[in-house]
Amino acid sequence: MRILMAGAGATGGYFGARLAQAGQDVTFLVRERRYQQLQASGLVLQTPQGTETLQPQLAQASSLTGHYDLIIVTVKSFALDQVMEDIAPAVGPETLIMPILNGLRHIATLQQRFGEDKVIGGLCKINATLGDNGEVIQMTPLHQLYYGALDGNNDARLQRVDAALRDCQVDNRFSDNIMDELWEKWLLLSTLGAVCCLARGNTQQILTSRGGEALLQGVFSEILSVITAEGYQTRPAATARILELLSDPANPMTSSMYRDLTQGFDIEADQVIGDLLLRAKRHSLATPLLNAVDVNLQVYLQQR
Repeated sequence: MRILMAGAGATGGYFGARLAQAGQDVTFLVRERRYQQLQASGLVLQTPQGTETLQPQLAQASSLTGHYDLIIVTVKSFALDQVMEDIAPAVGPETLIMPILNGLRHIATLQQRFGEDKVIGGLCKINATLGDNGEVIQMTPLHQLYYGALDGNNDARLQRVDAALRDCQVDNRFSDNIMDELWEKWLLLSTLGAVCCLARGNTQQILTSRGGEALLQGVFSEILSVITAEGYQTRPAATARILELLSDPANPMTSSMYRDLTQGFDIEADQVIGDLLLRAKRHSLATPLLNAVDVNLQVYLQQR
């Protein structure tokens, strides 16, 4: 299977490297700066087990040739419009596109551009970031990759994807209910991002502060009410596990959005929080805490 990894940041770099190490034909589609960096130093993985370096196949938008069987999109959500233009020449009649982005807005955007039959569900769970020299730093052993048909019909096309991905040294989950997994990932990451960005700290600091637990639980409840109104079929055991994970003061957690914010980078405010508010408005739901978070993030973006 010919695979195009759109992006070679922490997510794309890690999972793309694992696919390449497993013998898959993987090409990384990157911008000029990242292209030069990877050409010079290779793709470096720093994991809890040690450091690994590989020489990846690289391409830029201007040099893409031929169609790919699978395109995995791993860029930040605010870069999606440009990436869709970049990958368009690589999309053929049999190409499947698997986005690993935060939120859910990107699914409809990709379907409108390339067709509903081409987009499949995907998400990952990994604590990773890029180091100062472009190395991919996996901070904990967690490295889960979920994928499946959005309608639950994992037909022969999806079976081929699973065959290519299942042996790539990560914890793979071939799901027949990927939409619930996507809703639950959004519940986790948006609650985490909201409270960390608003309080400017990790969950341990928040939970040990006066009113911190009430803040986290209040944000969680607002988000759960929104995604339920939007079609999430609540799985009580799953949502309870998410809240338990977030509420453990012995396990300090931060979100990628918070880490980007503290470094002065652009953030996925509209895609992670703003889209929830739009959906809440559609159902006349009161979300005062989410509104406070959204204002906070908008001010940050104005001040960048």
